[in-house]
Amino acid sequence: MLDVKSKLVWVLFICLTLFISSQSVASERYGKQKVVYHINYDSPKAQAGAMRNIQNHINAVGAENLDLKVVLHGKGLSLLLEPDAQENTKLKFGNATDTMQAKISGLKDQGVQFNVCANTLKGKKISYEDDLYDVEKSNIVPSGVAELTYLQAQGYTYIKP
Repeated sequence: MLDVKSKLVWVLFICLTLFISSQSVASERYGKQKVVYHINYDSPKAQAGAMRNIQNHINAVGAENLDLKVVLHGKGLSLLLEPDAQENTKLKFGNATDTMQAKISGLKDQGVQFNVCANTLKGKKISYEDDLYDVEKSNIVPSGVAELTYLQAQGYTYIKP
């Protein structure tokens, strides 16, 4: 009986070691990354796909190895727009449903930063305090396009999902 328990302990130890080493191999393969995702479209389906891409990126690299920012401008602000606030703005969609809010919160909990274009807020008549989900003044950038350029100059890899 002791032999069976000993063997089981060794099998569990080996499985755990393989699991940990596979996670380590992924981290070693990809290393530390600085990435900026660009969202300027309002399709709920495309935005949900972008959120999946971001989560898959985190899963592959590890949140501790990733400095990830999402820059939203133009129609892209619909990702954070509360559905009941849409009619007061110049956007066609308010995609920050409960489901999307949960995805956004989950990404933020893993260190993802969402940056919002001040030009779009003004042009589309959006109040970040009243209309957008979980946006603070510190998340506002003067220009979404200029922020993308700035981040790329700082070594961030540009991704447009």
